[in-house]
Amino acid sequence: MTTVTTATTPLLLITADPSHPLAHLALRYAKALLEQAKDTANSTDIADSELNQPPLNVFFYADAAHTANRLRWQSAEQFNLTQAWQTLATQYQLPLPVCVSTALSRGISDTDNSERHQLDGDNVATGFHLVGLSELAMMMQSNCRLIQF
Repeated sequence: MTTVTTATTPLLLITADPSHPLAHLALRYAKALLEQAKDTANSTDIADSELNQPPLNVFFYADAAHTANRLRWQSAEQFNLTQAWQTLATQYQLPLPVCVSTALSRGISDTDNSERHQLDGDNVATGFHLVGLSELAMMMQSNCRLIQF
């Protein structure tokens, strides 16, 4: 397992459709990083400035935007990746940004974009939020370690 340090913040760029094994691997990787960061924070003296840095950034792009669709149905025996990300986000106060243009092109919209583009409703899952690519650019400007799934 890679050690999370304050020198670099992992950025998970998730592009895989939620049905793809890489999408599930991204979630497991995020969980491991967040748990490791929590354990490290609990076991060492960390400066206040370091505590304010997120231990992990994620960004949903391309087909991964489907993860943010609250109307995505799957059978009961399938793992619900959307709910798993929502749980993780709540547990660790982790933002779940989704590229707005790739989301809209895949039929995923929030209230603001539905009104702006005269769509019949919104379907973005709770905890996910649509953002521009500038969010990704800002995450990449900081000292990050980019990992794509």
